[in-house]
Amino acid sequence: MTAVLPRRRLAALPATPRYLAGRIGQALLALFGVVTIVFFALRLSGDPARLLVPEGATAADIERVRDRLGLNDSLWHQYTTFLGHAVRGDLGYSYVQNRPATALLAERIPYTANLAVAALVLSLLFGVTVGAVTALRRGRWQERVLMPIVLAGQAMPAFWTGLLLVLAFSVGLRWLPSTGYDGPLSLILPSVTLASLSAAAIARVTRGAMLEQLAQDYVRTARAKGAGTWRLVTRHLARNTAIPVLTVAALELANLLGGAVVTEVIFAWPGLGQLTVQSVAARDFPVVQAIVLLASAVYVVVNLATDLLYGVIDRRVSTRGDSA
Repeated sequence: MTAVLPRRRLAALPATPRYLAGRIGQALLALFGVVTIVFFALRLSGDPARLLVPEGATAADIERVRDRLGLNDSLWHQYTTFLGHAVRGDLGYSYVQNRPATALLAERIPYTANLAVAALVLSLLFGVTVGAVTALRRGRWQERVLMPIVLAGQAMPAFWTGLLLVLAFSVGLRWLPSTGYDGPLSLILPSVTLASLSAAAIARVTRGAMLEQLAQDYVRTARAKGAGTWRLVTRHLARNTAIPVLTVAALELANLLGGAVVTEVIFAWPGLGQLTVQSVAARDFPVVQAIVLLASAVYVVVNLATDLLYGVIDRRVSTRGDSA
């Protein structure tokens, strides 16, 4: 027996060029807004020239540095120059390292990408499994054991989880390295730390979605006809609970990029998070702007891909923007 879903949209058809153009336009507008806000907010944080000159430098020395960096130009001129270069892929040179900002990002992206992907995989494996088990075994010992773990994972901040893991597995047991990157073992503690919050959120959403489906008539009918738990999950519940899980997973991917800042600092992970903290402390405007632009682009691309996947998972959800 097939699942019966509430009819929300017209039958799904492939996304039209008009729909895609509209979503891409919204994404570009969002990127423009984020970059604009960050550009002007950074200029309120202080004068980077004062951090680049040696101690005891004169006012004339500071002015020469400001002139070399273009900081003596008007804010409007700096802003339009930045936008013009950014459209061509030139995000400027680091004030501190005097290297292209894109080159610095290219060196750090693989580390953050490996960390984020590992954390997302762990989050999905733990979250979906625990959410499904606690829903199917509601009121039994499995729920009583697993739900406190989920709640603890959602309540504990990443920096506290990371420190506890370091104390337990690096200082106490000496099984895993505590800082830096030195092979695959170095990835375990940071990825578990980063995945803790996301896994708990995915578990709760999965559990809620599955409990909602378990109360539907088609589930009772399937059970009355002798459908076992495995068949019930794979043939009926998996597809019907996929959309809320996919939605929260997409949001958590963006949160993983943000949470990587704290995690990478704790574990001295050589990724974008650590570069962000260093660049903000040094008021390295071009590097911070490049990181924000990259993070914003990843966020909007993930959300666009998620919207398009809705029509693949549930054929009743339209990607044409038409209403029923």
